[in-house]
Amino acid sequence: MVDYTTPVTTAFEMQRASIEQSQKALEQSFEFQKNVNEAVIDSLDTQESAQRRGVELSKTAFHSYLDAIESTVPGVAGSVDEVRQAVDEQYDFLLENHAEVFDNVESEMVEGADAYDEMTQEYLDAVTEQVEMLVDAHEELESQSIEAAEQFGDQLDEVQEQVEEMQAQVEEVQAKAADAVEA
Repeated sequence: MVDYTTPVTTAFEMQRASIEQSQKALEQSFEFQKNVNEAVIDSLDTQESAQRRGVELSKTAFHSYLDAIESTVPGVAGSVDEVRQAVDEQYDFLLENHAEVFDNVESEMVEGADAYDEMTQEYLDAVTEQVEMLVDAHEELESQSIEAAEQFGDQLDEVQEQVEEMQAQVEEVQAKAADAVEA
């Protein structure tokens, strides 16, 4: 007897493997995006620190410029001190706002990433539920297909047996006819 179910089983197994791989790929793409979001948020402290150092370096450079003016131009010490104080106030204001902006950006990004994580988890849960339903229906279809293939195989075997019996009967009748013609 020939096994007619092997190709059917193999096809269904390949389809299920494809469905499961697609689901895993989707999960991995969401996980990748989540990791990117975390990396961006984690890098904010470094960016803030680098920018703060840049602002402080600019302040130091401006102070050096004022020192150079003060040492080369006689009688401007009072004016330079006023400018220095005004510059310090502006830089202090800038650095305070700088920190506040980064705090706000970070909290907004964290909030956005959390919302994204929650949304994608809900989506993945729904997809997982749908895939499970699909796989269950797929397995039911497979069992029905295998049953149909087995029935077809059984019927084909019966037809083949009947053909072989008829062929044997025909050969027997031919042999008797040949014997009768010779006798």
